[in-house]
Amino acid sequence: MANLPWITIIGLGEDGPEGLPPASRDALAAAEIIMGPARHLALIGPTNAQQVEWPVPFADGIDVLRGHGGRPVAVLVSGDPFWYGAGRAMSKAFGRDAWRAIPVPSVFSLVSSRMGWPIEDTLCIGLHARPFEQLRAKLAPGRRIIATLRDGPAVSGVAHFLRDTGFGGSTLTVCEAVGGPREVVTQVSVAEALKGGFSHPVTVAVELHGTGEVIPLASGRPDALFQTDGVMTKRPVRALTLSALAPRAGEHLWDIGGGSGSIAVEWALADRTCTATVVETRADRVALIRANVESFGLTDQVTVLEGMAPGAMADAPPANAVFIGGGLSPEMLQFVTALPKGTRVVANAVTLEAEAHLAQAQGSFGGDLMRIEIAHAQPLGPKRGWTSAYPVVQWSVTL
Repeated sequence: MANLPWITIIGLGEDGPEGLPPASRDALAAAEIIMGPARHLALIGPTNAQQVEWPVPFADGIDVLRGHGGRPVAVLVSGDPFWYGAGRAMSKAFGRDAWRAIPVPSVFSLVSSRMGWPIEDTLCIGLHARPFEQLRAKLAPGRRIIATLRDGPAVSGVAHFLRDTGFGGSTLTVCEAVGGPREVVTQVSVAEALKGGFSHPVTVAVELHGTGEVIPLASGRPDALFQTDGVMTKRPVRALTLSALAPRAGEHLWDIGGGSGSIAVEWALADRTCTATVVETRADRVALIRANVESFGLTDQVTVLEGMAPGAMADAPPANAVFIGGGLSPEMLQFVTALPKGTRVVANAVTLEAEAHLAQAQGSFGGDLMRIEIAHAQPLGPKRGWTSAYPVVQWSVTL
Protein backbone atom coordinates (compact mmCIF):
# COMPACT_ATOMS: atom_id res chain seq x y z
CA MET A 1 0.00 0.00 0.00
CA ALA A 2 3.08 2.25 -0.12
CA ASN A 3 2.38 5.55 -1.85
CA LEU A 4 -1.31 4.67 -2.12
CA PRO A 5 -4.16 6.40 -0.26
CA TRP A 6 -5.16 4.68 2.97
CA ILE A 7 -8.80 4.28 1.81
CA THR A 8 -9.67 2.15 -1.21
CA ILE A 9 -13.33 2.37 -2.22
CA ILE A 10 -14.08 -0.94 -3.92
CA GLY A 11 -17.11 -1.32 -6.13
CA LEU A 12 -18.61 -4.77 -5.62
CA GLY A 13 -21.21 -6.55 -7.71
CA GLU A 14 -23.60 -9.35 -6.82
CA ASP A 15 -21.08 -11.79 -8.31
CA GLY A 16 -18.79 -11.12 -5.35
CA PRO A 17 -14.99 -11.42 -5.51
CA GLU A 18 -15.09 -13.24 -8.86
CA GLY A 19 -16.21 -10.05 -10.59
CA LEU A 20 -13.47 -7.90 -9.10
CA PRO A 21 -10.55 -6.59 -11.17
CA PRO A 22 -7.00 -7.44 -10.00
CA ALA A 23 -6.51 -4.00 -8.41
CA SER A 24 -9.53 -4.55 -6.16
CA ARG A 25 -8.36 -8.02 -5.16
CA ASP A 26 -4.92 -6.67 -4.33
CA ALA A 27 -6.47 -3.92 -2.20
CA LEU A 28 -8.56 -6.46 -0.30
CA ALA A 29 -5.52 -8.65 0.30
CA ALA A 30 -3.49 -5.69 1.60
CA ALA A 31 -6.23 -4.20 3.78
CA GLU A 32 -6.02 -4.40 7.56
CA ILE A 33 -9.69 -3.41 7.84
CA ILE A 34 -12.57 -4.07 5.47
CA MET A 35 -15.71 -1.97 5.99
CA GLY A 36 -19.03 -2.44 4.27
CA PRO A 37 -22.71 -3.29 4.74
CA ALA A 38 -23.43 -6.78 6.06
CA ARG A 39 -24.57 -7.94 2.61
CA HIS A 40 -21.29 -6.87 1.00
CA LEU A 41 -19.19 -8.47 3.72
CA ALA A 42 -21.12 -11.71 3.22
CA LEU A 43 -20.40 -11.59 -0.51
CA ILE A 44 -16.62 -11.55 -0.01
CA GLY A 45 -16.66 -14.15 2.78
CA PRO A 46 -13.94 -14.68 5.43
CA THR A 47 -10.72 -12.66 5.16
CA ASN A 48 -7.55 -12.11 7.16
CA ALA A 49 -8.51 -8.46 7.65
CA GLN A 50 -10.74 -7.20 10.44
CA GLN A 51 -14.27 -6.82 9.05
CA VAL A 52 -16.35 -3.88 10.28
CA GLU A 53 -20.02 -3.58 9.38
CA TRP A 54 -20.92 -0.12 8.10
CA PRO A 55 -23.59 1.32 10.42
CA VAL A 56 -27.00 2.74 9.57
CA PRO A 57 -27.54 5.59 8.87
CA PHE A 58 -24.72 5.77 6.37
CA ALA A 59 -23.35 9.06 7.71
CA ASP A 60 -22.47 7.40 11.03
CA GLY A 61 -19.94 5.21 9.26
CA ILE A 62 -17.84 8.19 8.21
CA ASP A 63 -16.68 8.79 11.79
CA VAL A 64 -16.01 5.08 12.27
CA LEU A 65 -13.88 5.08 9.13
CA ARG A 66 -12.09 8.23 10.24
CA GLY A 67 -11.13 6.46 13.43
CA HIS A 68 -9.03 4.03 11.38
CA GLY A 69 -7.10 6.85 9.73
CA GLY A 70 -3.70 5.90 8.37
CA ARG A 71 -4.30 2.15 8.30
CA PRO A 72 -5.05 0.48 4.94
CA VAL A 73 -8.84 0.24 4.77
CA ALA A 74 -10.98 -1.24 1.99
CA VAL A 75 -14.54 0.08 1.85
CA LEU A 76 -17.04 -2.09 -0.02
CA VAL A 77 -19.80 -0.29 -1.93
CA SER A 78 -22.17 -1.25 -4.71
CA GLY A 79 -21.05 -1.14 -8.34
CA ASP A 80 -19.80 2.27 -9.41
CA PRO A 81 -19.21 4.36 -6.25
CA PHE A 82 -19.78 7.64 -8.06
CA TRP A 83 -23.06 6.90 -9.83
CA TYR A 84 -25.70 7.43 -7.14
CA GLY A 85 -23.30 5.64 -4.83
CA ALA A 86 -21.37 6.09 -1.62
CA GLY A 87 -18.50 7.86 -3.37
CA ARG A 88 -20.21 11.26 -3.15
CA ALA A 89 -20.37 11.28 0.66
CA MET A 90 -16.92 9.79 1.11
CA SER A 91 -15.18 12.18 -1.26
CA LYS A 92 -16.74 15.10 0.63
CA ALA A 93 -15.62 13.72 3.99
CA PHE A 94 -12.00 12.93 3.06
CA GLY A 95 -9.35 14.80 1.12
CA ARG A 96 -8.54 13.71 -2.41
CA ASP A 97 -5.21 12.24 -1.32
CA ALA A 98 -6.90 9.99 1.29
CA TRP A 99 -8.82 7.71 -1.05
CA ARG A 100 -8.94 5.98 -4.41
CA ALA A 101 -11.90 4.25 -6.05
CA ILE A 102 -12.06 1.12 -8.19
CA PRO A 103 -15.50 0.64 -9.77
CA VAL A 104 -17.20 -2.32 -11.39
CA PRO A 105 -20.18 -1.97 -13.77
CA SER A 106 -23.02 -0.09 -12.10
CA VAL A 107 -26.46 -1.62 -11.67
CA PHE A 108 -27.67 0.92 -14.25
CA SER A 109 -25.31 -0.54 -16.84
CA LEU A 110 -26.33 -4.09 -15.96
CA VAL A 111 -30.07 -3.38 -16.10
CA SER A 112 -29.83 -1.38 -19.34
CA SER A 113 -28.01 -4.36 -20.86
CA ARG A 114 -30.77 -6.71 -19.71
CA MET A 115 -33.40 -4.40 -21.19
CA GLY A 116 -31.58 -3.50 -24.39
CA TRP A 117 -32.03 0.19 -23.60
CA PRO A 118 -29.29 2.64 -24.66
CA ILE A 119 -28.19 4.02 -21.33
CA GLU A 120 -27.65 7.51 -22.75
CA ASP A 121 -31.34 7.66 -23.66
CA THR A 122 -32.55 6.31 -20.31
CA LEU A 123 -33.16 8.30 -17.13
CA CYS A 124 -31.07 6.70 -14.38
CA ILE A 125 -31.93 7.77 -10.84
CA GLY A 126 -31.17 6.60 -7.33
CA LEU A 127 -34.29 6.33 -5.19
CA HIS A 128 -32.78 4.19 -2.44
CA ALA A 129 -32.49 7.28 -0.22
CA ARG A 130 -34.83 9.72 -1.97
CA PRO A 131 -38.62 10.14 -2.18
CA PHE A 132 -40.53 8.80 -5.18
CA GLU A 133 -41.73 12.37 -5.80
CA GLN A 134 -38.35 13.00 -7.44
CA LEU A 135 -39.86 11.24 -10.44
CA ARG A 136 -42.85 13.61 -10.68
CA ALA A 137 -41.37 16.17 -13.05
CA LYS A 138 -39.81 13.41 -15.17
CA LEU A 139 -42.92 11.39 -15.99
CA ALA A 140 -43.94 11.33 -19.66
CA PRO A 141 -45.43 8.60 -21.89
CA GLY A 142 -42.75 6.56 -23.62
CA ARG A 143 -39.97 7.59 -21.28
CA ARG A 144 -37.71 4.90 -19.85
CA ILE A 145 -36.42 5.04 -16.29
CA ILE A 146 -34.03 2.83 -14.33
CA ALA A 147 -34.22 3.41 -10.57
CA THR A 148 -32.42 1.83 -7.66
CA LEU A 149 -34.67 1.23 -4.64
CA ARG A 150 -34.19 0.95 -0.90
CA ASP A 151 -35.62 -2.56 -0.55
CA GLY A 152 -38.10 -5.07 -1.99
CA PRO A 153 -41.27 -3.42 -0.59
CA ALA A 154 -40.27 -0.18 -2.33
CA VAL A 155 -41.31 -1.75 -5.66
CA SER A 156 -44.90 -1.58 -4.44
CA GLY A 157 -44.30 2.03 -3.42
CA VAL A 158 -43.18 2.94 -6.94
CA ALA A 159 -46.25 1.20 -8.35
CA HIS A 160 -48.54 3.18 -6.05
CA PHE A 161 -46.83 6.40 -7.11
CA LEU A 162 -47.22 5.60 -10.82
CA ARG A 163 -50.87 4.68 -10.38
CA ASP A 164 -51.66 7.80 -8.35
CA THR A 165 -50.00 10.10 -10.91
CA GLY A 166 -51.91 8.65 -13.85
CA PHE A 167 -49.22 6.32 -15.18
CA GLY A 168 -50.80 3.07 -14.06
CA GLY A 169 -50.43 1.62 -17.56
CA SER A 170 -46.65 1.51 -17.22
CA THR A 171 -44.60 -1.67 -17.44
CA LEU A 172 -42.09 -2.49 -14.70
CA THR A 173 -39.18 -4.88 -15.03
CA VAL A 174 -38.03 -5.78 -11.53
CA CYS A 175 -34.37 -6.81 -11.35
CA GLU A 176 -33.39 -8.56 -8.12
CA ALA A 177 -29.73 -9.22 -7.27
CA VAL A 178 -28.83 -8.36 -10.86
CA GLY A 179 -25.40 -9.54 -11.95
CA GLY A 180 -25.13 -12.38 -9.46
CA PRO A 181 -26.13 -16.04 -9.14
CA ARG A 182 -29.41 -15.06 -7.42
CA GLU A 183 -30.47 -12.74 -10.26
CA VAL A 184 -34.19 -12.70 -11.02
CA VAL A 185 -35.69 -10.44 -13.70
CA THR A 186 -39.48 -10.19 -13.75
CA GLN A 187 -41.70 -8.05 -15.97
CA VAL A 188 -44.91 -6.96 -14.26
CA SER A 189 -47.73 -4.48 -14.66
CA VAL A 190 -48.31 -1.74 -12.11
CA ALA A 191 -51.23 -3.73 -10.72
CA GLU A 192 -49.02 -6.80 -10.29
CA ALA A 193 -46.22 -4.76 -8.73
CA LEU A 194 -48.65 -3.47 -6.10
CA LYS A 195 -48.78 -6.99 -4.66
CA GLY A 196 -45.10 -6.85 -3.69
CA GLY A 197 -43.08 -9.95 -2.93
CA PHE A 198 -39.71 -8.69 -4.17
CA SER A 199 -36.34 -8.92 -2.43
CA HIS A 200 -33.38 -6.63 -1.82
CA PRO A 201 -31.19 -5.64 -3.65
CA VAL A 202 -33.65 -4.48 -6.26
CA THR A 203 -33.74 -2.12 -9.22
CA VAL A 204 -36.71 -1.34 -11.47
CA ALA A 205 -36.78 -0.51 -15.16
CA VAL A 206 -39.94 1.42 -16.00
CA GLU A 207 -41.42 2.08 -19.43
CA LEU A 208 -43.97 4.82 -18.86
CA HIS A 209 -47.49 4.66 -20.24
CA GLY A 210 -50.55 6.51 -19.06
CA THR A 211 -52.64 9.64 -19.30
CA GLY A 212 -51.26 11.44 -16.25
CA GLU A 213 -50.34 15.10 -16.44
CA VAL A 214 -46.90 15.73 -17.88
CA ILE A 215 -45.11 18.64 -16.26
CA PRO A 216 -43.71 20.96 -18.96
CA LEU A 217 -39.98 21.48 -19.21
CA ALA A 218 -40.37 25.24 -19.71
CA SER A 219 -40.91 27.64 -16.82
CA GLY A 220 -44.41 28.91 -16.20
CA ARG A 221 -45.91 25.58 -15.17
CA PRO A 222 -49.70 25.45 -14.66
CA ASP A 223 -50.92 27.14 -11.46
CA ALA A 224 -52.96 24.04 -10.61
CA LEU A 225 -49.76 22.10 -9.87
CA PHE A 226 -49.17 24.21 -6.76
CA GLN A 227 -50.96 24.31 -3.44
CA THR A 228 -51.79 27.93 -2.62
CA ASP A 229 -53.96 30.16 -0.48
CA GLY A 230 -54.40 32.43 -3.48
CA VAL A 231 -51.15 34.33 -3.01
CA MET A 232 -48.69 33.18 -5.65
CA THR A 233 -46.90 34.46 -8.73
CA LYS A 234 -49.29 33.40 -11.49
CA ARG A 235 -48.12 31.40 -14.49
CA PRO A 236 -47.46 34.13 -17.12
CA VAL A 237 -45.70 36.43 -14.65
CA ARG A 238 -43.81 33.45 -13.20
CA ALA A 239 -42.49 32.60 -16.66
CA LEU A 240 -41.26 36.16 -17.14
CA THR A 241 -39.76 36.17 -13.65
CA LEU A 242 -37.83 32.93 -14.23
CA SER A 243 -36.62 34.31 -17.53
CA ALA A 244 -35.27 37.36 -15.72
CA LEU A 245 -33.72 35.28 -12.93
CA ALA A 246 -32.03 33.14 -15.61
CA PRO A 247 -31.11 30.03 -13.57
CA ARG A 248 -27.80 28.40 -14.42
CA ALA A 249 -26.31 25.10 -13.33
CA GLY A 250 -24.98 25.08 -9.78
CA GLU A 251 -26.51 28.42 -8.79
CA HIS A 252 -28.35 29.34 -5.57
CA LEU A 253 -31.48 31.49 -5.31
CA TRP A 254 -32.85 33.51 -2.43
CA ASP A 255 -36.65 33.68 -2.69
CA ILE A 256 -37.76 36.41 -0.27
CA GLY A 257 -41.45 36.41 0.62
CA GLY A 258 -42.03 32.93 -0.76
CA GLY A 259 -45.85 32.86 -0.82
CA SER A 260 -46.45 29.40 -2.29
CA GLY A 261 -42.81 28.81 -3.22
CA SER A 262 -43.58 28.53 -6.94
CA ILE A 263 -40.55 30.61 -7.99
CA ALA A 264 -38.12 28.51 -5.94
CA VAL A 265 -39.74 25.28 -7.19
CA GLU A 266 -39.39 26.29 -10.83
CA TRP A 267 -35.83 27.48 -10.22
CA ALA A 268 -34.95 24.05 -8.80
CA LEU A 269 -36.70 22.27 -11.68
CA ALA A 270 -34.42 24.07 -14.14
CA ASP A 271 -31.52 21.78 -13.19
CA ARG A 272 -30.83 19.28 -10.42
CA THR A 273 -27.80 21.37 -9.39
CA CYS A 274 -29.90 24.51 -8.85
CA THR A 275 -30.71 25.17 -5.19
CA ALA A 276 -32.80 27.74 -3.34
CA THR A 277 -33.50 29.19 0.09
CA VAL A 278 -37.06 30.45 0.61
CA VAL A 279 -37.95 32.85 3.42
CA GLU A 280 -41.57 33.43 4.47
CA THR A 281 -42.93 35.12 7.60
CA ARG A 282 -46.30 33.36 7.85
CA ALA A 283 -46.37 29.85 9.29
CA ASP A 284 -49.36 28.77 7.17
CA ARG A 285 -47.57 29.76 3.98
CA VAL A 286 -44.37 28.08 5.13
CA ALA A 287 -46.42 24.88 5.35
CA LEU A 288 -47.73 25.43 1.81
CA ILE A 289 -44.23 26.04 0.48
CA ARG A 290 -42.93 22.87 2.11
CA ALA A 291 -45.85 20.88 0.70
CA ASN A 292 -45.09 22.16 -2.80
CA VAL A 293 -41.39 21.43 -2.45
CA GLU A 294 -42.19 17.89 -1.29
CA SER A 295 -44.73 17.25 -4.05
CA PHE A 296 -42.06 17.94 -6.67
CA GLY A 297 -39.43 15.88 -4.81
CA LEU A 298 -37.15 18.88 -4.29
CA THR A 299 -36.44 18.65 -0.57
CA ASP A 300 -32.71 18.19 -1.19
CA GLN A 301 -32.60 21.33 -3.37
CA VAL A 302 -34.92 23.81 -1.64
CA THR A 303 -34.59 24.95 1.98
CA VAL A 304 -37.60 26.69 3.54
CA LEU A 305 -37.12 29.14 6.42
CA GLU A 306 -39.77 30.79 8.58
CA GLY A 307 -38.84 34.32 9.55
CA MET A 308 -38.11 37.82 8.34
CA ALA A 309 -35.47 38.54 5.74
CA PRO A 310 -32.67 39.39 5.85
CA GLY A 311 -32.18 38.22 9.44
CA ALA A 312 -33.57 34.74 8.82
CA MET A 313 -31.07 34.21 6.00
CA ALA A 314 -27.92 34.68 8.07
CA ASP A 315 -26.80 31.09 7.49
CA ALA A 316 -28.11 30.70 3.93
CA PRO A 317 -25.59 29.94 1.16
CA PRO A 318 -24.53 33.00 -0.86
CA ALA A 319 -27.00 33.93 -3.58
CA ASN A 320 -26.33 34.05 -7.30
CA ALA A 321 -29.82 35.43 -7.81
CA VAL A 322 -32.44 37.02 -5.54
CA PHE A 323 -36.20 37.26 -6.06
CA ILE A 324 -38.30 39.60 -3.94
CA GLY A 325 -41.93 38.58 -4.18
CA GLY A 326 -43.08 39.94 -0.84
CA GLY A 327 -41.94 42.34 1.85
CA LEU A 328 -40.64 44.87 -0.66
CA SER A 329 -39.36 47.96 1.13
CA PRO A 330 -36.55 50.51 0.82
CA GLU A 331 -34.67 48.59 3.53
CA MET A 332 -35.00 45.32 1.62
CA LEU A 333 -33.81 46.94 -1.59
CA GLN A 334 -30.89 48.49 0.28
CA PHE A 335 -29.97 45.03 1.55
CA VAL A 336 -30.09 43.23 -1.80
CA THR A 337 -28.34 45.99 -3.74
CA ALA A 338 -25.41 45.70 -1.33
CA LEU A 339 -24.86 42.07 -2.34
CA PRO A 340 -21.71 41.14 -4.29
CA LYS A 341 -21.18 42.31 -7.83
CA GLY A 342 -22.70 39.95 -10.38
CA THR A 343 -25.71 38.99 -8.24
CA ARG A 344 -28.94 39.06 -10.25
CA VAL A 345 -31.90 40.73 -8.54
CA VAL A 346 -35.54 40.52 -9.66
CA ALA A 347 -38.37 42.20 -7.75
CA ASN A 348 -42.09 42.27 -8.54
CA ALA A 349 -44.53 44.91 -7.29
CA VAL A 350 -48.32 45.27 -7.51
CA THR A 351 -48.96 48.31 -5.28
CA LEU A 352 -48.27 51.94 -6.15
CA GLU A 353 -45.99 52.27 -3.13
CA ALA A 354 -43.92 49.25 -4.13
CA GLU A 355 -43.79 50.48 -7.73
CA ALA A 356 -42.32 53.75 -6.48
CA HIS A 357 -39.59 51.88 -4.61
CA LEU A 358 -38.67 49.95 -7.76
CA ALA A 359 -38.67 53.09 -9.90
CA GLN A 360 -36.27 54.73 -7.47
CA ALA A 361 -34.04 51.63 -7.37
CA GLN A 362 -33.91 51.48 -11.16
CA GLY A 363 -32.92 55.14 -11.24
CA SER A 364 -30.05 54.46 -8.85
CA PHE A 365 -28.81 51.08 -10.04
CA GLY A 366 -30.03 50.77 -13.62
CA GLY A 367 -31.40 47.51 -14.95
CA ASP A 368 -34.75 46.91 -16.63
CA LEU A 369 -38.07 48.22 -15.34
CA MET A 370 -41.01 46.50 -17.00
CA ARG A 371 -44.76 46.85 -16.55
CA ILE A 372 -46.63 43.60 -17.17
CA GLU A 373 -50.31 43.88 -18.04
CA ILE A 374 -52.23 40.69 -18.78
CA ALA A 375 -55.89 40.23 -19.65
CA HIS A 376 -57.84 37.01 -20.08
CA ALA A 377 -60.97 36.44 -22.16
CA GLN A 378 -64.02 35.93 -19.92
CA PRO A 379 -67.78 35.64 -20.53
CA LEU A 380 -69.46 39.02 -20.89
CA GLY A 381 -73.16 38.39 -21.10
CA PRO A 382 -73.77 36.22 -24.17
CA LYS A 383 -70.36 37.21 -25.56
CA ARG A 384 -66.81 37.59 -24.28
CA GLY A 385 -64.62 40.41 -23.07
CA TRP A 386 -61.23 41.04 -21.56
CA THR A 387 -60.72 40.87 -17.80
CA SER A 388 -57.46 42.45 -16.71
CA ALA A 389 -55.32 41.21 -13.85
CA TYR A 390 -53.54 43.68 -11.60
CA PRO A 391 -50.53 45.03 -13.49
CA VAL A 392 -47.14 43.91 -12.18
CA VAL A 393 -44.05 46.08 -12.29
CA GLN A 394 -40.84 44.08 -12.48
CA TRP A 395 -37.35 45.38 -11.87
CA SER A 396 -34.40 43.20 -12.87
CA VAL A 397 -30.74 44.09 -12.59
CA THR A 398 -27.32 42.49 -12.43
CA LEU A 399 -25.38 44.28 -9.71
